[in-house]
Amino acid sequence: MLKSAFVGLFEAKPTRRFCIFRLNRSLKKWVMAPLPILALALPSETGRVLSIQSHTVQIYTDNFVITPTEFCAGYPSFKGQVLNGDQLWDLIDGLEANDLLFYTHLLTGYIGSISFLNTVLKVVDKLRSINPKLTYVCDPVLGDEGKFYVPQELVSVYREKVVPVASMLTPNQFEAEQLTGLRITSEQDGREACNILHAAGPSKVVITSINIDGNLLLIGSHQKEKGQSQQFKILISKIPAYFTGTGDLMTALLLGWSNKYPENLDKAAELSVSSLQALLARTLNDYIKAGHDCQSSSLEIRLIQSQDDIRNPEIKYKAEKYN
Repeated sequence: MLKSAFVGLFEAKPTRRFCIFRLNRSLKKWVMAPLPILALALPSETGRVLSIQSHTVQIYTDNFVITPTEFCAGYPSFKGQVLNGDQLWDLIDGLEANDLLFYTHLLTGYIGSISFLNTVLKVVDKLRSINPKLTYVCDPVLGDEGKFYVPQELVSVYREKVVPVASMLTPNQFEAEQLTGLRITSEQDGREACNILHAAGPSKVVITSINIDGNLLLIGSHQKEKGQSQQFKILISKIPAYFTGTGDLMTALLLGWSNKYPENLDKAAELSVSSLQALLARTLNDYIKAGHDCQSSSLEIRLIQSQDDIRNPEIKYKAEKYN
């Protein structure tokens, strides 16, 4: 408690700042008092997310984001530096020095090196030492459609070290195959891949996109008790264009909605898919209105313009539960 304090207003161009001072009676001088961390002093039901991602150009968030590389996929060139594991840990040290390491969720996406991935594992341990109930949502970005985006050596690190500590895993079909060693050519294969991943660690698995006989599916599985999983599928309409950032957004949506409905992964998936599809439809229509040939390049998703679809999606995609 501040026994003697006043609010001082001073201007330091180009912004104005407010500071709280207190009297240090032993030194007989005024010193700056630390600001309270309102996210901890006044916690919300929505929680706190630490997101460690590979790239970004613009960030719109109330949480903390660490981006190892400052660029956006789909652009012809990029600038910035690639963070290594030591630099990531320096940032974690900085958060700890400011008492900012209490998080309810950790979210990771594309990670391009073994050293960085091993440091992420240290981050998981660190955060769980502070909050044992931390939920770790991992999008194990390895590649898609038979092609790797990352060095293949990362597969074994994900399989042996990351999957066992994840709470939720959101691979695509190619990634699920790499992590399980199972070729997915049917819905039953997709369900079995989920069971294999459950046995390795995460209680929630969502294979976000599976192409089977020309159909695009999502298959989800929630293991509430060991050996017993509630599984479902969602049939997804194909949109004739390629978009940048859909995997990142899908995982973020699944994190958010599963936090609100922790016991109903199928409902969280319905909301997530419905949000994403509405956003993609808006993106495609906007590019068409601008006269762009949507087959000539990947499209940057209209995230900010689709906030209503993210907050309050109309559920147009329903989950079908497996017996």
